[in-house]
Amino acid sequence: MRYGSVCSGIEAATVAWHGLGWAAAWYSEIEPFPCAVLAYHYPTVPNLGDMTLLPERIRSGEVEAPDILCGGTPCQAFSVAGQRQSLADARGNLTLTFCEVADAIDAVRRAAGYKPSIIVLENVPGVLNTSDNAFGCFLAGVAGERLPLEPPGGRWTDAGAVYGPARAIAWRVLDAQYFGVAQRRRRVFVVASARDDFDPAAVLFEFGGVRRDTPPSREAGQGAARAIGGGPEGGSIAGAVTRKWAKGSGGPAGDECYNMVAFDTTQITSRDNRSNPQAGDPCHPLAAGAHAPAIALHPTQDPIHSSDGTTHALGCGSAGGSASVAVATGITVRRLTPRECERLQGFPDDYTAIPWRKKPADQCPDGPRYKALGNSWAVPVVRWIGQRIADATNPQSTPTVGATA
Repeated sequence: MRYGSVCSGIEAATVAWHGLGWAAAWYSEIEPFPCAVLAYHYPTVPNLGDMTLLPERIRSGEVEAPDILCGGTPCQAFSVAGQRQSLADARGNLTLTFCEVADAIDAVRRAAGYKPSIIVLENVPGVLNTSDNAFGCFLAGVAGERLPLEPPGGRWTDAGAVYGPARAIAWRVLDAQYFGVAQRRRRVFVVASARDDFDPAAVLFEFGGVRRDTPPSREAGQGAARAIGGGPEGGSIAGAVTRKWAKGSGGPAGDECYNMVAFDTTQITSRDNRSNPQAGDPCHPLAAGAHAPAIALHPTQDPIHSSDGTTHALGCGSAGGSASVAVATGITVRRLTPRECERLQGFPDDYTAIPWRKKPADQCPDGPRYKALGNSWAVPVVRWIGQRIADATNPQSTPTVGATA
């Protein structure tokens, strides 16, 4: 499989899919620091820049029409922190541009006698319930309908499928905490294709699973990720850091922080605005030791609280600020290091530590690393989707389509 990536960021897809033997045909990214990360790690893969120019470039044969088109269009237009301007926001409109890129790819592939592409799109769950029905507009564009699709019951659910005249589509909200990283990160993933022998529902839906939702396990998992400061065989970030937050101070300067107060190495507590810890719910520590920290952060793209008390553990400010995440050690709070954030997202250690603005990699500033990681995908989730696509297609190697020398 060869894939093209729009809004590529720091390329979680490439990290996730390398083990499948898939290769990137091109990237499309305009932010300076992610562009530098791409150039540093993948110097032979062209970065085509502005995605709005891609449909014409693909149809002309200048740019390859790959087997897979993936991307995570900017989420700020659909998130609470981004004021939810939806399709009225130019960033939100890139979701519809994504449809145009997919149509251009499939037109070229059909003309060359190859199967249509497979689409993978990611965004925040807020895209499902905007006032202008942005998700219905997107589904219509992908499915080949003239008018926006309307959700049954008045709102789009967390999972579903549409079979339209142009493509079959499936979507599902997936939470990174169930894929081996220690953060709660819910994102909508869409898989679609016009292939007759490919059903996106077979990729995203697990028909052999249990018939109803079960509560998350509160027991420590095994081998989810290396502990901070540990070697390849070090400790693990086991399961998800959840439950019981207390609003207080002590976070990074100037930030309002929802802090978890450590009771001991395996317990946290929540007594609003009180400093005396009491035995509370179990928490999987980020690192082993006498003062094992627990993950905390201030509100970012999404609401900090939810009905079950869990929280999002890595995000990016709506105005492009850095991810603001912290760990509580004892009753003090410190900011997570970029390396810890890389591990929370499933990237290799120091993946974002690159030479930047005349400074060597070991002096790369933290700010752009936090922002790039907060805007990226959780690698294990994308790896799971890629493996499911591979299992559903059993692809054979094919020649390059639609690109001229």
